Order: sequence, then C-alpha cells, then structure tokens
Amino acid sequence: MTSINKDPSSDQLPENDGGVDVTTTIEPPAAPGPASTDAGDLGEATTSGWKLTLREFTRNKPAVIGVAVVVFFLLFSFIGPMVYHTDQIDTNLLNTDLPPGSGHPFGTDDEGFDVLGRMMKGGQIAMEIGLLSALIASVIGTLWGAVAGLFGGIVDAVMMRIVDILLSIPFLLVVLIVASKYGASVWSFSLILGIFSWLVPARLVRGEVLTLRVRDFVSAARVMGGSKTHLIFRHLIPNAMGTVIVNITFQIADAMLALSALGFLGFGLKYPQTDWGSQVANAYQDLSDGYWWLVFPVGTALVLVVMAFNLIGDGLRDAVDVRLRRR
Repeated sequence: MTSINKDPSSDQLPENDGGVDVTTTIEPPAAPGPASTDAGDLGEATTSGWKLTLREFTRNKPAVIGVAVVVFFLLFSFIGPMVYHTDQIDTNLLNTDLPPGSGHPFGTDDEGFDVLGRMMKGGQIAMEIGLLSALIASVIGTLWGAVAGLFGGIVDAVMMRIVDILLSIPFLLVVLIVASKYGASVWSFSLILGIFSWLVPARLVRGEVLTLRVRDFVSAARVMGGSKTHLIFRHLIPNAMGTVIVNITFQIADAMLALSALGFLGFGLKYPQTDWGSQVANAYQDLSDGYWWLVFPVGTALVLVVMAFNLIGDGLRDAVDVRLRRR
C-alpha cells in the first residue's frame, strides 16, 4: 500500500509509483466575497421610513431653499415687529407716500403707515390664515376620503359625486359671497377657505385608502375584529399621512393666493387688520405715479412665500414616494 505524504513546503502531492502524474494543486481558501446585499441597500432597509424621507428631502436643494425662505418670512413676520417697532393703527397724513429712506427703509403708504411694518403685519395674517385653512381642509378631506375609500360601493359613489359637484362650483365666487355676507376676519377667512378647499385632499386620501384597504395588515385587522373606525384611525389615515402632509404645503400656498385675490378685489381684511393682497390693491393705483415701493416689496414677498411652499411640497412628494427616491 503506497503512502502519499503531503510535502509541507508545497501545495502539491507527489507522483504515484505507476509514473502517472497525479499531482493535485490545493487552492488556498478563497477570500470572502462581497455580501449579496449591498451595504447601502441594507442600511436603507434598516432605516426608518421617516429618516429616509428626511434624508431624501435634504438632498433636494430647491426644497431646502424653500424651507429657508419660509423660516425667514416667519421670523420676519412674527419676530420682526418685536425688533422694528412701528405704529400700524394711527394714520399719519403728514408722512404719506414717502420714498424709502432714513427711518422708513421701504417708505410709507398713502395713509402714512410704514411699509416695512405693514408687510410684517400682513405676513402674520397671511401665514395664520394659510395654516389654519390648510389644517381645516386637510382634516375634513382626510376623514371624507378615508370613509369613502374604506366603505366603497354605493357609499363611495355618493360621497365622491358630492365632491365632483362641489368641484364644479367656482370656488372664488362662493368665497366672495360668503365673505361679503359674514364679514372678514382671520377666523372667518380661515373657516371659509378651509371648508371650500377640502375637496382635493378628499380625492387624494380616497385614492390612497383604495390601495391600502387590500393590504395584508388591514385584512389582518379585519379578521381580528377591528371596527371601521379602528381601521380608519389606526391603520388607514396613519399610512396615508405622507400624502396629507405633502398636500398641506400646497393648501397653504393656495390659501395665501386666494386671500391675496380677495384682498385685491376689495373683499379682504378691513382696517386695522391688513394682508398682502389688500396692500397690493391699495397701492396698485399709485404705481403709475412712480410709487414703486408700495407694490414691489410686498408683491415680491408674496411670490417668494408661495413659491417656497410649492417647492417644499414638491420636495416632500419626491421624498415620500419611494418610486421617486434617487438611489
């Protein structure tokens, strides 16, 4: 019996006695290869959804710029009056239509009010009405859409036909009629704009619920005896919050534009309250006289804020929707 001994100085075996080369090369163990799961994908899989959303949102430069613009105007409108003190109640006819200069960086209007201080006051009201009306519209629309999407059938058909009918009514005309009849204030405008702005959120949430109600976790909740109310508030609405939050930013921008349109048409807030639309309307006639400082600063502020909220909404939409996330 032939004994084959492995040469300790080599990875080969010696030849056999029959002259046949039976040399066998013993390969060294292969180095461990890369894991089948990419590290980036693994990290993304183990990261919570909200962290992923925040990460994707911060990569969107226009959206980040939009956040910076909104924060600036929030500080400008709410903190600014604490630093830059002006009288926005008593008129001063001796200082009307003064150009920008010392003491009045943006000049004065036709009633002697400091334009910069007036912009701060108008910005406060515009932000408050925009946020309140967006919250009201989102609450009503979310509940309406969730109920319609979950129940389906005849309930869904009736509820959505009501939405279609209301969408066919001119929105601005109804708001004008209601505002002229019941007066103009921050709360009344917030309620009016919110009540007539819930239709779009309702359709968006209904679409989300139609896809969510066939998921396994909803079916499991049904099997376990979960009521309709439990399904709506515990499973469906929380999982549709991404769409709701994105829509809130667009609702704020739309409400601010609607408020400005009402103010420009003469149905805005009355003295001593003011809004950016009313300021533009009051100064529009003076623009032909060369009083540019009465229109351009407040008009620029309105455009920047509305554009910023739209950029934030676009960024949130791209971050929330997994299909639009950049790899």
